[in-house]
Amino acid sequence: MVYTEKDKQYKRYTITSALPYANGPVHIGHLAGVYVPADVYARYLRAQGEEVVYIGGSDEHGVPITIKARKEGCTPQDIVDRYHKIIKDSFAKLGISFDIYSRTSSPLHHETAAAFFKKLYDEGRFVEKVSMQYYDEEAQQFLADRYITGTCPRCGNEHAYGDQCEACGTSLAPTDLINPKSALSGSKPVLKETKHWFLPLDQDEGWLREWILEGHKSDWKTNVYGQCKSWIDAGLQPRAVTRDLDWGVKVPLPDTDGKVLYVWFDAPIGYISFTRELFGDDWEKWWKSDDSKLVHFIGKDNIVFHCIIFPSMLHADGSYILPANVPANEFLNLEGDKISTSRNWAVWLHE
Repeated sequence: MVYTEKDKQYKRYTITSALPYANGPVHIGHLAGVYVPADVYARYLRAQGEEVVYIGGSDEHGVPITIKARKEGCTPQDIVDRYHKIIKDSFAKLGISFDIYSRTSSPLHHETAAAFFKKLYDEGRFVEKVSMQYYDEEAQQFLADRYITGTCPRCGNEHAYGDQCEACGTSLAPTDLINPKSALSGSKPVLKETKHWFLPLDQDEGWLREWILEGHKSDWKTNVYGQCKSWIDAGLQPRAVTRDLDWGVKVPLPDTDGKVLYVWFDAPIGYISFTRELFGDDWEKWWKSDDSKLVHFIGKDNIVFHCIIFPSMLHADGSYILPANVPANEFLNLEGDKISTSRNWAVWLHE
């Protein structure tokens, strides 16, 4: 018999909503698609007398924040401090009923994320790989994809990035660019060896297929199930959990200066660290007890992270429950326009 979550009774509910990225204010489309539905669900459960915690916070690491800081002549911490306050105040004005709204730049989050990584590393859960990556000899640092520009091999745009050409939309690798140059110094980068650790998602295909495509077929929204099936059917690949950058959670291993946890790896651990911040030593029942139900509210762009990658991280640890439901919404539309992309309907709450 195929097991479904509807067969199970729960004593408490752990509700999370996707962490807004702290390099700009929250958009009304984000609110309608993620935060309001999560808030309604949390309020409904509370009204039914259920034990509920609703977790939120700002995602404050990653390359876009460092790029914005460089452009504005300030530090990444200055950027995230500014937008964390704007976003948090916006949620408060709208009455979103978070039990906690925290941030991934906090010391407790760094401690929690580093410990999560170290446990998986010590148990041999990662694959170590050495690869060639562009390095700026003048700036003396490895370059993230967005710090490399050059000519697009497809359309000839001379200002393409190392991950995408925004003129023609082609996805790129840094080595695809013609005449690449560093966005830091303007010099031509060189290829240099670097070592990183990867989550072997290919080894998780078996249990993910059973858990998602059989155990959750009747529980999850059609778009969530369909996207997960597409990813699994195409074959999962190992995914790097570290990168060369100076902003983020430091890799807790010897001789890893200049390396941090990849933002996609550290950000969902924020749900856990924020729960620790709220409950102290009593946090584990919300994440490690079989009678707790974990529900993520996300946008459709985050489906793979919350339904495949984060569950694989939790499964690798072995002590956590897995998400029972992941409601993922599409776009909010007004007068035929996607409110998340239309300039006419780009309403920002701080204005």
